[in-house]
Amino acid sequence: MANGKESSQTLKALLGIRDMVLGGHFPAGERLSEVPLAEQLGISRTPIRAALARLEQEGLLERSPAGGYLARGFSIDEVIDSIELRGVLEGTAARFAAERGVEPRRLREILKNVDAMGDLLGRDVSILDFESYVELNAEFHEMLAGLAGSETLRREIERATKLPFASPSAFLEKQGEGLVARLSLLEAQSHHRAIVEAIRLREGARAEAMAREHARLARHNLEAMLHADEELMQHVVPLKLISP
Repeated sequence: MANGKESSQTLKALLGIRDMVLGGHFPAGERLSEVPLAEQLGISRTPIRAALARLEQEGLLERSPAGGYLARGFSIDEVIDSIELRGVLEGTAARFAAERGVEPRRLREILKNVDAMGDLLGRDVSILDFESYVELNAEFHEMLAGLAGSETLRREIERATKLPFASPSAFLEKQGEGLVARLSLLEAQSHHRAIVEAIRLREGARAEAMAREHARLARHNLEAMLHADEELMQHVVPLKLISP
């Protein structure tokens, strides 16, 4: 029981600190102190220490020469590299699933659920339940990662999606109100369908290529947001952590 409680507290610390970092609570270069973090999150310093070490591995923090951890800033190149890496790994997962003859039944169900939320086939995104879309999008990518039955690949994709801003849902929650952003969901859903169809037909090379192209859509969306007006930039806090 003690190990389970310790693991739960570490997870709470990990999620809490990660949200604070991505929420802009710590400017780049600011030192994260264990005591204030422990007080804010209502947990002991031991899981805080473990969480800080994990966030350094994820690339959100860096070690201070004086000890402890500092919040990082990120270059646009770092973020793009993280997105591209996710695309390579998800492409491999899609190819493995196709070559191994896996039936993408659950992925097809997710696509139907997304289509049912709005007239996506009719290109009407005005009535889309955006929060539900974000959840289903995350589920699609999670299922894709494990579809081939390779625990090694699933674990590496999970690790890659924790890199700064590489998650398939990165920025989606914040950009969903704009019509242009919503229209990009039509293209994303089209990519999802192509990936699923290629897996079903056992076309490994096509499945891999479509998954990698799909990741590049996230890159294009990010670049569009970085060139958006100042008002949008102020509302999308994680963008403040990225420098050109």
